[in-house]
Amino acid sequence: MKLAIIGTGLIGGSIALKAKATGFASLVVGIDRDSAHLETAVKLNIIDKAADLDNGIADAELIILAVPVDAASLLLPKILKMISSRQTVMDVGSTKSGIAEAVKTHENRSRFVAFHPMWGTENCGPAAATAISFAGRAGVICDREFSDSDALEIVERLAKNLEMNLLYMDSAAHDLHTAYISHISHITSYALANTVLEKEKEEDTIFQLASSGFSSMVRLAKSHPEMWVPIFQQNRENVLDVLNEHISQLLKFKSALEKENYDFLEELIRNANRIRPILEEK
Repeated sequence: MKLAIIGTGLIGGSIALKAKATGFASLVVGIDRDSAHLETAVKLNIIDKAADLDNGIADAELIILAVPVDAASLLLPKILKMISSRQTVMDVGSTKSGIAEAVKTHENRSRFVAFHPMWGTENCGPAAATAISFAGRAGVICDREFSDSDALEIVERLAKNLEMNLLYMDSAAHDLHTAYISHISHITSYALANTVLEKEKEEDTIFQLASSGFSSMVRLAKSHPEMWVPIFQQNRENVLDVLNEHISQLLKFKSALEKENYDFLEELIRNANRIRPILEEK
């Protein structure tokens, strides 16, 4: 199978590596406006060759759109207009309602499958790609009723090739749940990093005293704004909802400390401990 991957960074590059390693793809063509990304992807054998958009997708059986969500919403309608009824297009974005809205009345909407691999790191670019990244992770297909059965089948085959656990939901539900379990985590990490940078002016002290817990909490703060600002923008209402609840929870901790109410502080911590068995089931 010939794959065309638009966006040869972390996610697109990781899919390409796995697809090539398993023989799922016989040829992978990379398309990227960043020429340095393309050069690196060829050098690392992530893609077999680079191409422009017209030539790159011309005879690809599966076209994977792996660009920031704002760019995907603009680019997808154009790509759907360029393809035949034998080709399939999928995206890998972290929000889905915006991209669903962009193509809901498109004549070739049925050739598109909305897909979100629930994996990522704070790193970016093809050099960060890895073939073992998706194994055991959730892969979400959204709005499957709007996709042709053969288009859906090819994306399901890719997800299984990536060793992902498939889930199905509509775009609105997807965006709601990812706000709760992913998007708020990034905002919290950015805010914590800004808090420490504001209060602790000695960078050497941060480096010397940073514990594994702190490093884990702020790891996501290294994620790039080019990806995350569009995600927060497209999922604004859901993110605001969960952010307001998060602020409310922080204020409870603040109140307990201000009032020296350590029984309430213990209650808050014990309630938070209820997350442990949920996460340990994974």
